[in-house]
Amino acid sequence: MIRFVFADLRRLWAASLVIVLLVALATALGVAVTLQERALRLGSARAADKFDLIVGAPGSETQLVLSSVFLQPAALPLMPGDVLTKLVADPRVAWAAPIGFGDNFSGYPIVGTTTALISGTTTGFVSGGMFAHEGEAVVGSGVDLAVGAEVKPMHGAAGEGGETHADSIYHVVGKLHPTGTAWDRAILVPIQAVWHIHGLGEDHDHEEDGHDEHAAADHEGESGEAHHHHGHIDADARLDEDFDHEVPGLPAVLVKPKAIADAYKLRQEYRAEGMTRAVFPAEVLTGLYATLGDARAVLMYVAYGAQALIAAALMLIAVIHVAQRRKQIGALRAFGAPRLAVFGIVWLELLLLVAIGVGLGFGLGYGAAEFLAGLFTAQSGVRLPVEFTAADAGLATALLAVAALMAALPAALAYRQSPVEALRG
Repeated sequence: MIRFVFADLRRLWAASLVIVLLVALATALGVAVTLQERALRLGSARAADKFDLIVGAPGSETQLVLSSVFLQPAALPLMPGDVLTKLVADPRVAWAAPIGFGDNFSGYPIVGTTTALISGTTTGFVSGGMFAHEGEAVVGSGVDLAVGAEVKPMHGAAGEGGETHADSIYHVVGKLHPTGTAWDRAILVPIQAVWHIHGLGEDHDHEEDGHDEHAAADHEGESGEAHHHHGHIDADARLDEDFDHEVPGLPAVLVKPKAIADAYKLRQEYRAEGMTRAVFPAEVLTGLYATLGDARAVLMYVAYGAQALIAAALMLIAVIHVAQRRKQIGALRAFGAPRLAVFGIVWLELLLLVAIGVGLGFGLGYGAAEFLAGLFTAQSGVRLPVEFTAADAGLATALLAVAALMAALPAALAYRQSPVEALRG
C-alpha cells in the first residue's frame, strides 16, 4: 500500500506540492511568532542577569532599565551624586558603579563607568586590558574597533545634527569577551572623562590625584594635543574611583549587593528616600513580558486564522481530489481492493502531505526566527537564543492530530463510493 501511495503522489506532484507549501507557510507563521517571543524573553532576561539592582532618579522604571541594561538612548533625570558615594561605602554592597551616557561613535554608545563594573560583569579581555587613564577606552566584542584605534565622541546622532567633541579623543586599550548583552556594542570609558567632557566635576582637579607633575612632564614632550584640550580628557590622569570628592548628578548607578537580603533592604531604602528609585531589572522585565505576551497572543490569533483558512482550503482540495479520482477508486474496488484499503490509501496520502508541510513549516519558522534574532542582535547587541522546547513538540503533535481527523473526511467519501457507480460515471 505504501508503494501505491508514493506512486500516486508522484503522479499528482503539482497538487501535492501546493498542499505541502500551504501547510508549511501556515505552520511557519505560528512557529516563528512563538520562537521569536520566547527568544526575546530569554535573551532580555539573560542580559539583565548581570545587573541585580539599579538606582536612579524617580521616574519611569521601564526607561531606567531600558537605558541602563539595554543602553537605549533616553534623557534620564539625574539624581544627586552623593548617592554613589553612599553606595560605594555601604558594607552591604559588593560593588557600585555609575553610568553616564549621551555620546556615541559610529553608532556605538559611549558609556562612562568604572573598572568595578567591567570586572564584575565581563569574563575578561580578548586583547589589551583595562583603562587606567581618562583618555583610554575599553570596547565590547561587537564594536568594530581594534586595540589602538581612536574614538572621537559625538554628542547626539550624526543624522540629527550631532556634534563631535573635536577636543576629545579616546584610545582603545582593551577589547572584551562577548557577553550576549547590549554592552557588547558599547565603548566603555572612565566616568570622570565623561564628566570632564561635559564640564562636570571640574572642582575635582587632577592635582588632587598627585599626578600633576607627571601629566605636565608628559604633555610637554607630546605632539598629539588631542589628549588634553581645555582639561576635558587628560590621558595621563590616573583614575580616582574612591569618589571621596563631590560627584556630579548621575542618571543611574548599577549595584551588586553582597546577599539577596541586602538587595531587598537596599531596594527598600533607596525607594523610601524620595530622591531615588531602586529597581530590580528582572521585576520590571516581568511587566514588559506581559505586554510582549499580549502582542504574541494577537499574532497567534492571526496565525490560527491563517491555519483555519488553509485547513478549509485543504479540505476543499481533498474532496475535489477524491471526486476527480472516482474512476481510479472504482477500478481499485473492482479489482478486489477492500474498502478499508481504499480508505487507508486516501487518508495516508493526505496525512503524509500535511506531515511534510508541518516539518517544512517548523524549519521555515525556525529560519525566520533566527534571521529576525540576527537582525535584533546586530542592532542592539542582545543575543536572542532561538530554541525549541517540549511545548513545540506538543504543537506539532496537535497539528498532525487535526490533520489526521481532517484527512478522514475525504477518505470516508472514497470508502463509501460504490465501484459500479464509479465505473459507470
